Amino acid sequence: MKNILKLLMPFFSLSIVLFSCKKDEHKIFYENSTNPVLTASKTTTIPLSFANKDQEAIKLSWTNPDYKFTTGVSSHDVNYLIEIDTTGANFTNPKRQSITVSKDLSISFTQSVLNGYLLNQLQLTPDAPHNIQIRVTSSLINGSLPLNSNVLSFALTTFSIPPAVAPPSSGKLYITGSATPGNWMGGGDPELSSQKFNKLSTTFYELPSIALTGGSSYLFVPVYGDWNNKYGGTGANNTNNVNGDDFKLNGGDLLAPAVSGNYKIQVDFQRGKFTVTKL
Repeated sequence: MKNILKLLMPFFSLSIVLFSCKKDEHKIFYENSTNPVLTASKTTTIPLSFANKDQEAIKLSWTNPDYKFTTGVSSHDVNYLIEIDTTGANFTNPKRQSITVSKDLSISFTQSVLNGYLLNQLQLTPDAPHNIQIRVTSSLINGSLPLNSNVLSFALTTFSIPPAVAPPSSGKLYITGSATPGNWMGGGDPELSSQKFNKLSTTFYELPSIALTGGSSYLFVPVYGDWNNKYGGTGANNTNNVNGDDFKLNGGDLLAPAVSGNYKIQVDFQRGKFTVTKL
């Protein structure tokens, strides 16, 4: 009998510990919070001009949502996401501008910065009137418990800014390289019209369709057969995002997508970006 009791004692002890742990357990529950209220230094119109580009365009402020748990007000840092979108898109536009703010309850934009968001990210037409909307969304760690604010609407007129990359003075643009049907051009080679871009504006060029050899390289040139100027990647050779990236004058070789096929290529000198789209 004593031997049996000795064997059972560890199990009795474990049961007591488990019972004590369960009894002392404290669970924390989310109770409530208040959607942030967004206000701005401007009411309905935001003035924008190149002459005043360094002046404040707008200051946004919002209230703390006061996330509350059973232990009281949360001590976790609150993150805020500012979204700027065109009116009517309801913040579903994949091109909308998003700015992350940690802890702070306000943010200010200069006219230059806000105008840049509108032209480069939302890709709005310069020197034209537009209507935009702004909101802020609060959240805790890992985007949990998101809360949307009220939406503010504004009218404004964007202004032109110098292109990120100076467009070709020739008014022409070509593609050359081992990824193209014409391979790398030679010095003095005549124009290859099948690899010439269409000029859609002074800063925007498009090649509607070209067969690219997967994993090979290419460059853009303003004069076919002339290596004095070229446009390529901002990093080392063939390190670009194959679906599109930043580019610069006299940059490195560009890497084509891995899969051979027909692609549409767009080169935007205003934004300093190009895109490669599979057809």
